[in-house]
Parts: sequence; structure tokens; C-alpha cells
Amino acid sequence: MTQEPLKVLIADDDAGIRLILSKYISKAEGFALCGMAEDGQQALDMAHALHPDVIFLDVDMPVLSGLECARLLQDEDPSRILIFATGHEEYRGEAFEVYAFDYLVKPFNLDRLRTTMDRILQVRRPIRPALNTPAAAVGGKLMLRHKDGVVFPDMEDILLVQREDRNTVYYTKDGGRFESTESLGEAEERLDPALFFRCHKSYIINLRAVRSITPYGRWTWVVTLEGTDRDALITKEKYDELQQMFT
Repeated sequence: MTQEPLKVLIADDDAGIRLILSKYISKAEGFALCGMAEDGQQALDMAHALHPDVIFLDVDMPVLSGLECARLLQDEDPSRILIFATGHEEYRGEAFEVYAFDYLVKPFNLDRLRTTMDRILQVRRPIRPALNTPAAAVGGKLMLRHKDGVVFPDMEDILLVQREDRNTVYYTKDGGRFESTESLGEAEERLDPALFFRCHKSYIINLRAVRSITPYGRWTWVVTLEGTDRDALITKEKYDELQQMFT
């Protein structure tokens, strides 16, 4: 079965940069250009409408800056790949604070861009569709409500908790997927801290389910988990913290 190309949105107020990126993406295997925005607010609106997998952002844009736009996009869907393409070297640190996949400084060459796109294809995996199901706490277990009723999984059966489309989603060993309107911080408070680890602002993982950790972007790693094809992201700071826990 042929995999669908990754949808790419370009957001830059410079028409020349939009043209360069769009020409490259239109020829790049595995990618399809879905839209171009001229300012940060337009980029945010187009992201809501088009659901791109990859978004190129300039830092200095009208209405909303690229960094402001990135923060909003990450809160809504951390699985999106954000790449900054900018003439401002000094914002690199702030870009990686919002978990940017890469930071390209203009004028960048096509070989540098090609390397970034190749890395995206290596790490990107398809995302499962969501179901709308809330959750609530009950004693030492979790009471998870769904469209067919209520389930009470043991804490250890929950493999991953993550933010998706402004909801908190629980993934369980048996393939269950349950949504809650609570924040990830509220979910973290109800989970056993001896078993669960907040590895990223958008992910909580079951430590017993960790299979491997591999590089993703420049300051971030991917956590692969036993019992699910879902992955999590872990930041450098949390990776260092996790290493200390296992030494």
C-alpha cells in the first residue's frame, strides 16, 4: 500500500522564500505542498483547516511571530513537525524550546534542506484517528469513559498519555484509546510517579514499556514503547533526567 505524502505548509512573509521552498517541496518525493501563508495568524488558520504534517515557519512575521504560532500549534498537536527557516540566528534557542525539528538560517542551501527532509521521512510515522471519550479518576485506578460505557484499567496497562487536538489521550496495552478534556498536568497528578514519567510537555510514558530511545531532530529524541505503535518525544533535559534514574 502506497503511503500518502506528508502535507507541508509554508509560512513566510517573504515571497521569494515561499517560492524557493514551494519549488523544492513540489519536487521532493514523499511530500506535498498544501498551502502557503504570509503571516503567523494565517499560518495558524491554515493549519487548523488543512492539518499539515510539516510546517515551515519564519520567525519574524506580521500579526503572530513564528515562535508565537509554534507555541499554539504545539499545544494543539505535538506530532506536527515544525521547521524554522529564518534570517535570525539569535532565536535558535527559543525555537528548540518549542521542540522545533530543525532551524534553517537564511540563506540556506538546498543540500541542507534536503538533509532535513530526508530526516523527516526517516522518523515520521502515521497517526491513528481519534475517538471522543472522556476520562475521570477513581481510587488507585483510572475510570475511563468511552462511547460504549466505562473501563477501569490498571495503571500499569496505560502505556502512553499525550496531548492531541487540545485533549489528553490515554493509550492502553489492549489497543484502547480514550480522550479526556483534562490537562496533561492533571493527568500526571493522578498517575503513579513511580511508574509514569513526564518526558515532554505533551507526553507521559510508562517507564516499564520503554523499548528504545533514538534521535529525532537536534535536541529531541523519540521513545519507542512496547505494546503500541505509538511513539513519544523526550527532550534533552528529560533524557538526562531519565539517564540519572537508571544509573
